[in-house]
Amino acid sequence: MDAIVILLGLASFALAFLLGSIPWGLVVSKLLYRKDIRDVGSGNIGTTNAFRAMGKVGGSLVFLLDFGKGLASGFLASQLAGLTAGGDVVLHAYVCTAMAGCVWGHVFSPWLGFRGGKGIAVAIGCLFVTMGVIPSVIELALFAVVVLVSRYVSLGSILAALLCPFLAFYLYWGEWYCVTIVTAAALTIVWAHRSNIERLMAGTENRVGSKKS
Repeated sequence: MDAIVILLGLASFALAFLLGSIPWGLVVSKLLYRKDIRDVGSGNIGTTNAFRAMGKVGGSLVFLLDFGKGLASGFLASQLAGLTAGGDVVLHAYVCTAMAGCVWGHVFSPWLGFRGGKGIAVAIGCLFVTMGVIPSVIELALFAVVVLVSRYVSLGSILAALLCPFLAFYLYWGEWYCVTIVTAAALTIVWAHRSNIERLMAGTENRVGSKKS
């Protein structure tokens, strides 16, 4: 049984990584807008640059598709957990593994030379399965308040990512594998925003509504 649990856990990670690696920002920009999102703005394939490159419709579509990657990853992991007799401990481990796999697949997409987006939309989708509705709403509320007050999307994203480990400690106290891998995924998102952090510290980060420098 232990071997089966490990194999299915690895399958959870692999499936989530592959789902996360789909560069929807690039796919949507190429197929629907006949442009390469990497040639616009920051060159990032994620939601923020998708809004900049393709407007509200294209940006919203990319967000929904990336959000869907997170939901699908968590759902598949929960289904695999149901094939074992491990109960909630295995379920939690699988969905947390899927969260990390999906985020890492998105940030380090093998289809783009192991470069990708910054993981926020994907992580939000994952959170609804990994942590449930209330923690996910708390994350979204923090993001929204920070963005509304500061007008920095990146700051809202970074602070929301930093909240994840604390929620994991609360929800998975004693399940240290879950806490560790969620923390690793959250820190990966912060790392992906390293250029934004530099600009925030320098006072040169673009605010919502301002033109890209």
